[in-house]
Formats: sequence, C-alpha cells, structure tokens
Amino acid sequence: MSHSEEIKTDDISKLSFELALKELEDLTRKLEAGDVPLEASIGFFERGAALKAHCENMLKAAQMRVDQIVETQNGIKTETFDQGS
Repeated sequence: MSHSEEIKTDDISKLSFELALKELEDLTRKLEAGDVPLEASIGFFERGAALKAHCENMLKAAQMRVDQIVETQNGIKTETFDQGS
C-alpha cells in the first residue's frame, strides 16, 4: 500500500471498500485496547459506524451488480445497473 493510500479522508464516501474496511479495523483495535480517552472513543465509534454503513452500501451495490449477470448462450453478459447516482 502506498503512502497516499494510507491518508485518511474525512469524506468517507470517497474511500474505497478496502481502505474503509482497513480504517474500521484500525479503529476497532484502538477501541479494544481500552486506552483511548472517552471523547476520542465516542468520535472513533461515530466514524466506525459511518465506515460500517459505507462498507455495507458498497457490498450491497456489488451484490446487485453480480445478481445482474445473465448467462447467455454465448457466455456471460453483464447488464448495466443504475444505482441512481
């Protein structure tokens, strides 16, 4: 992972699934260590909840794309899925 990929962004919606999941895992480890002040713990928890929701949304979108793959006589055809973006 390059240095630029390790930079965290406040805009969670811009994070890839992999980076969001890594940050969520890092926050979880920090919270489980138990040596984080209360205010920081609350901030970590809030960001963790947002990261979790972002990852779940990305997984749902990926599942919908996979579900739209249609087998045809000539192989596999992928239909375009519009997420309403």
